[in-house]
Amino acid sequence: MTLTPLLSKQAAGAVIDELRRKAGLSWDAVSELIGRPPVWTAAAVLGMHALAETEAERLGAALGLDAAHVDALTRQPNRAAEADLSSDPTIYRLHELVQVYGPALKALIHDRFGDGIMSAINCSISLDRVPHPDGDRVVITIDGKFLPYAWVASGE
Repeated sequence: MTLTPLLSKQAAGAVIDELRRKAGLSWDAVSELIGRPPVWTAAAVLGMHALAETEAERLGAALGLDAAHVDALTRQPNRAAEADLSSDPTIYRLHELVQVYGPALKALIHDRFGDGIMSAINCSISLDRVPHPDGDRVVITIDGKFLPYAWVASGE
């Protein structure tokens, strides 16, 4: 049996994103189609989460995807970002935001919750556009579970 190489989730995501754009579908419309939040949906289609088979098939039918692209949507991701993404202005500014405010947010989390972290695995993220006299504002809300540090001895 000859196996054909798998289409990477990121390569499939780039094609699907282009088809989505050409079909005139917003990320909000795609999220409604599969019944997931917009930020999660965009991350999933771009390769950072796995869609359930029914979600992938629904999106595949809406965009006329072939089986390889539908299959790529359902595979478990490798969540490592591409190296050159950090030079994208929007992503760079998000990195800058964490570099500038990360230590303060960490200090506030420790002050208000104790020794622990905010989960990036057990969280939800929303993005909203809010009118402002100086120009519309981007509001990103991250709702992450607090995970206290704990020592757990093995085998006890």
